[in-house]
Amino acid sequence: MISLYEGGGLAATSVSEHVAAAFADGGWLCDALHLEHRPEQERMAHAVGAAMKTDQALLCEAGTGVGKSLAYLVPGIILAVDQKRQLVVSTNTISLQEQLEHQDLPLCRRLFAAVDSLAPYRPFKSALLVGKSNYLCTTRLAQALRGEKELFATAEQQELQRIATWATSSRTGLRHELSPAPLPEVWDWVNAESGTCCRKNCDADTCFYQRARSRLRDAQVIIVNHSLLFALIAIGGESAPSGDTRGVLFPDDLVVIDEAHTVPDVATNHFGLSLSSYGLDRLLKALYHPDKKRGLLQRLGAAADRLKVIDALEASAQFFGYLDEQVLKKKTTLRMRESDVCENGLDEPLARLISAVDRLAGRFDEGRDRDELLEQKERLKGYQNGLRLFLGRVVGEHVYWLERGGRRGTVIHLRSAPLDVAARLRAALFHRNTAVVLTSATLAMGGAIEPFQIRVGAEHAVTRVEKSPFDFERHMRIYVAADVSPPSPKEGRLDLDGLVDYLEFCTLSVAGGSLVLFTSYQDMRLAAQVLEPLYHAQARPFLMQGAGGSRTELTRRLRKAGNAILFGTDSFWTGVDVPGTALSQVVITRLPFDLPTHPVAEARAEWVRDRGGNPFAELTLPEALVKFRQGVGRLIRNHTDRGLITILDSRVLTKTYGRDFLGVLPTPHYTRLTRAGRARDFRPFPCGGGD
Repeated sequence: MISLYEGGGLAATSVSEHVAAAFADGGWLCDALHLEHRPEQERMAHAVGAAMKTDQALLCEAGTGVGKSLAYLVPGIILAVDQKRQLVVSTNTISLQEQLEHQDLPLCRRLFAAVDSLAPYRPFKSALLVGKSNYLCTTRLAQALRGEKELFATAEQQELQRIATWATSSRTGLRHELSPAPLPEVWDWVNAESGTCCRKNCDADTCFYQRARSRLRDAQVIIVNHSLLFALIAIGGESAPSGDTRGVLFPDDLVVIDEAHTVPDVATNHFGLSLSSYGLDRLLKALYHPDKKRGLLQRLGAAADRLKVIDALEASAQFFGYLDEQVLKKKTTLRMRESDVCENGLDEPLARLISAVDRLAGRFDEGRDRDELLEQKERLKGYQNGLRLFLGRVVGEHVYWLERGGRRGTVIHLRSAPLDVAARLRAALFHRNTAVVLTSATLAMGGAIEPFQIRVGAEHAVTRVEKSPFDFERHMRIYVAADVSPPSPKEGRLDLDGLVDYLEFCTLSVAGGSLVLFTSYQDMRLAAQVLEPLYHAQARPFLMQGAGGSRTELTRRLRKAGNAILFGTDSFWTGVDVPGTALSQVVITRLPFDLPTHPVAEARAEWVRDRGGNPFAELTLPEALVKFRQGVGRLIRNHTDRGLITILDSRVLTKTYGRDFLGVLPTPHYTRLTRAGRARDFRPFPCGGGD
């Protein structure tokens, strides 16, 4: 646990008065920063301040344009400084994280600098928290350089030297700053994810991770992503409070979780098991790689120790090979409904290796070698215990499954997840005696947050909904294609000919940019094969997920081009922020229902059904509606934005649940399109202005 402040007693705070003065019509935000007054933002800021002041939980839906970041940052920073606590802000997307770092926190600093009454808050510091494995540890780098000939092949020695050269000029030592990305097998030897990287062995003046930790201890605002937040919560990470200590991630912290609609899914991924053949192979070969004659035990161990690694590698190949060929066969995923699906042939070889590494560590005095060996021993025990749990307890309130992954489909994953994350989230977030604020543009269904409350275990939280201030009636036009055949019930596939015909028409009829959202990679690729040559013939830039560039890079190119057409699937339904005519249309090719074929979805449907519920009404439809709202929300990003929502799934017109989708649209008015009349009825906004 990182103890950040002495005492931590509650100081008298004037957060209510400061929030009132800052967010009022004509207040400090208007006067000092020349920002427009937003009544919705003002109300949200008061709600956040009240929840934080009294250490309560708050769930707040804040529609696009409310300005929710400032609504939680300003009161959060004031309370963090006044009460000598830390404000943890978690986001799901890199784009929001970057917005907080480069736009919203600088706005807070400008506000505090401009208003004398806010002078005590001017020195506040912020820091970014990322996982240890993302940092270069200079101590481990020095160790690797000393033993490079016995640890690395020639090509890997060159990679190590490249990393060492980069380290002399890098300011942060973060892996993503090194281009091209470092080889995983070399980075494993130099990153901070090791017991070697600690205050005892590393100097904060030279070690990137220890320097980051030092900044973390001094920061009043810490930005983190959901994945790391829940990973640390799940494993009780080095900073996580325990027992009755107040706080979620740090002692006595205040927590804001933005983009909170993703919390149930992210928590599900981290509150279960995740083991893989690739991970175990890397772990064993870090101890000793028999082909390359390198590894920790090559340097520190004896021949008998290395033989135990070879035995474990052979047992691992047999164990995962059996799962691949005899259990998974050619399937991508397979749910495990019974325990002991196969004999645990890895248990004894791992036990012998764990014992050998432990004995070897006992021969060394306190220091780096002992720390490294003990670290590897704990990782081996983690794998051993995980395998025992997976094979012996495929019952109860969890779902277990096998999954094939990797670029070539050769990596075997053993996974589990809780059927209901509410109890875990309730304990991890809402029973920590501290303020926790969950916010997003899409928490409510039909104006009610109660279903989301139940799903995340926040039944006693305060709730509120602040609608978007944007004029959707004037600035958004909605079109629904009535004559595209719906997906077949059996295969769930779209009418590709009808889809392509409408996509060609609606994307080339709009002068600005279009974001086309798919629910299937296969549908997206098939449509692209037909349409990409047509787009090029019309001199329209065409971008597609998976065809080069990250989501951040593709979004940047969409923003820059001004009239590009971007095809994207799952990750593009949320977090994309492209204001102006560069995004003049969002096309939804299909309602975003997840087929209940994945083991987690299938098991949860059974779980709901066994309790007398309706899986479609309680799980499938609400999840699809949230994703649908997120996709629609990509279009209007500021008060002057205008554009089209074009829906190419006729089920919104023909199915009973279609009313639910139409009901969550920002405006109730829409136009039916048919091939016969669409040239007349489809009316894009002119790019140059005017209605």
